[in-house]
Amino acid sequence: MFKSMLTGALIAGFAAGLIAALLHFWFVQGLILTGERYEAGEVTHFAAPAGHDHAAMQGAEADGADAEAGHDHGAHDHGAPAASRDVLTVAFTVLIYVSYGLILVAGMAAARLAGARIGAVQGLLWGVGGFAVFQLAPAMGLAPELPGTIAADLGARQVWWWATAVLTAAGLLALGYGKRPWLFVLAGIALALPHVVGAPALDEYHGVAPPELAAAFAARVLGVGLVAWSVLGWVAGSVLARDEA
Repeated sequence: MFKSMLTGALIAGFAAGLIAALLHFWFVQGLILTGERYEAGEVTHFAAPAGHDHAAMQGAEADGADAEAGHDHGAHDHGAPAASRDVLTVAFTVLIYVSYGLILVAGMAAARLAGARIGAVQGLLWGVGGFAVFQLAPAMGLAPELPGTIAADLGARQVWWWATAVLTAAGLLALGYGKRPWLFVLAGIALALPHVVGAPALDEYHGVAPPELAAAFAARVLGVGLVAWSVLGWVAGSVLARDEA
């Protein structure tokens, strides 16, 4: 049992991490590099003359791609540091999804011991649930942060994030496996409570990155997360089902 759990978590985490890293390079990294340029003051939002103040946004991803390719855009203008950054991105992304895989597989194994059937389809649903727990629900109050944007106090955000993740997980498990009506009521309360309380917020906003760039970044991060979590759950469920057979 333990061997199959570990194997499933490692295989699923490695596959999901590689896919997440590739999607990150394709869809997200250019936005990050552009956000870092705004954060460093190399470019300034609303600095262009009237009628042309969206020119920087039109070339944002191109600028990010240039920076990644080694052009002179500040801290990322050398090929070696850029390559090192990319390698670290892949390594950390794989490690993160392997860790997520261990959590997900442990939950699947507990459900299987309780009599639930776990296969590829159920694994996919567990993966989507993991995405909701660790990314979607927290992002409803604390959107992914682009460099050059600001946020509330870190400690308060961490407390809210963890509370949201735990309550969302409890709510989804109660909805998926609960058999009594009062469990569904508690599930609804658990899912809604973090958002009724509300995430820590600032009194005013004064980030230097354009809000359009930050919005695109948040949307793409969540899109990449959904794909990666779906792969994670599907592969983990498939491995567990194969070992059980």
